[in-house]
Amino acid sequence: MPEYGYFLASEEHGPAALIEQARMAEQAGFQALWISDHFHPWNDAQGQSAFVWSVIGALSEAVSLPIETAVTCPTIRTHPAVVAQAAATSAVLTEGRFRLGVGTGEALNEHILGDPWPPLHVRLEMLEEAVQVMRRLFTGEEVNHHGTHYTVENARLYTVPDEPVPIDISGFGPKATALAARVGDGYITMMPEEEMVTRFRKGGGGTKPVSGGVKVCYGADRDACVRTVHRLWFNELLPGEMGQVLPSPRHFEQLHELVTEDMVREKTVCGDDVDAHVAALRAFADAGFDRVYVNQIGPDQRGFFDFYRTKVLPQLDG
Repeated sequence: MPEYGYFLASEEHGPAALIEQARMAEQAGFQALWISDHFHPWNDAQGQSAFVWSVIGALSEAVSLPIETAVTCPTIRTHPAVVAQAAATSAVLTEGRFRLGVGTGEALNEHILGDPWPPLHVRLEMLEEAVQVMRRLFTGEEVNHHGTHYTVENARLYTVPDEPVPIDISGFGPKATALAARVGDGYITMMPEEEMVTRFRKGGGGTKPVSGGVKVCYGADRDACVRTVHRLWFNELLPGEMGQVLPSPRHFEQLHELVTEDMVREKTVCGDDVDAHVAALRAFADAGFDRVYVNQIGPDQRGFFDFYRTKVLPQLDG
């Protein structure tokens, strides 16, 4: 049976709201937290994008749940040595309850310093080298590294946890999944696809944890929920590689008309049908996931947590 966690959306809520949601998640019976790591929101309607490491510091004091970034890009905007320091400090603050989720990122966040946005095969190379650098730094020993993409000289992390920070790798296609299987401590993907889980496990992932996430919109008025999703998170339904290559929130907004409310109604769980919410999470369990994180879209966070505490999570535990 998977663990069920809550997914904190840094793009939609400010720091104080995220902390309060984490408290409500723990009280409702969720077992872990994911938190997104963005420089920009996907669109201006979402309206937030706090510095994730500051929020994690506050979360370490507010709750006792395990915390993971979903996901950090340690390759372009932020050097892997800096990410390693942030992750090590987070692990110390949480007494070992922190995992670092990493991925190849999106131009939306990573091009802000004027760096070019490389093709996928180069981004995967960069990610693999970044993981190697971070793992060496997690030992607390001095690191000197002169690689293809990164240079580290006389670098040592003095504040490190007792055990190295686990690094889970995000992947949505065969190449990234193969990388996760080869070098990751776990695998992150957002669709309940048994084929990808099998590919990870047979490719070298073995029994390492597989985590996934799903967005829903709880509310008594299903049509109002559909409109909320369409306004705030239409980007989730954009096709192809747009999510990786578009450089700013306004470019996503220009594609809003490609996503209809009918598409939202078909693809996203909206409303207060208990069976629909349970089925969305059980799909991940059926596909072989070990951890499933759910995010509530929109302002009715208290209603969502009450609903899941009393109606949804008890069915998933049974």
